[in-house]
Amino acid sequence: MVFYFTNNVVSPLYTIYMGKDKFENEDLIKYGWPEDIWFHVDKLSSAHVYLRLQKGQTIDDIPKEVLTDCVQLVKANSIQGCKMNSINIVYTPWSNLKKTADMDVGQIGFQRQKDVKTVTVEKKLNEILNRLEKTKVERSPDLAAEKESRDREERNEKKAQIQEVKKREKEEVKKKKELEDLRSYSSLMRSENMSSNQDGNDSDEFM
Repeated sequence: MVFYFTNNVVSPLYTIYMGKDKFENEDLIKYGWPEDIWFHVDKLSSAHVYLRLQKGQTIDDIPKEVLTDCVQLVKANSIQGCKMNSINIVYTPWSNLKKTADMDVGQIGFQRQKDVKTVTVEKKLNEILNRLEKTKVERSPDLAAEKESRDREERNEKKAQIQEVKKREKEEVKKKKELEDLRSYSSLMRSENMSSNQDGNDSDEFM
């Protein structure tokens, strides 16, 4: 089971989601999208919360209101963290997560520590959690199929971009050739004019 929440205070809307348990978290780690940002309480057990960014956005583009929603969900879904004040929450792009065979279910590491950000959450904000709870949807998605569909769409987009580049290059080659032909034709016309004038001058001198 995966729980989906919507931040509806900014536009466009953002989807936030988390697995019901550590086994769902394992699948979310495996089938995450490049647009996903992962959140977790630092050094404590908590839910794995994911934010799905818009295409083209990076971790630095997360709106303040959306970041607040994510960290509040993480804090609220940590058995220890929800009772503590001033806890640190780490977040990083999904692509920076590292999973090795010796790790326990739900355990995760990082590829590059420098790509991990930290934010301090002072206290739980019930007004935010209540708003998010009203948008909550429970689903049992086929994460593998959704990931494949997303990847297929990206492959098609890249293929279309490559075809567009090739088309533009072909048009540039065509324009260049047409320009060269025009220059060659203009040069030829000038040569013919020069020859014609010389012929006329010779005729005048003869007369």
